[in-house]
Amino acid sequence: MNNQEEERLVNMEIKITQQEDLLESLNQAVYRQQKKLDELEALCTALAGRIKDMAALAAGSAGQRAVDERPPHY
Repeated sequence: MNNQEEERLVNMEIKITQQEDLLESLNQAVYRQQKKLDELEALCTALAGRIKDMAALAAGSAGQRAVDERPPHY
């Protein structure tokens, strides 16, 4: 192998190493983002459940109040 071919080979190996490092960094970023998305989806689901429960409570309480309330002329 001559000097030029060897230098070319070394440059290719350097580029491959850099690409592997970049790929690993991107994989870590995607992993962190997916983990955060999972957390946010769980939070949204929990909040939606709480809102639904509160709406059901409010509807039930409003229905009871209307039946139990005295008319205004008493």
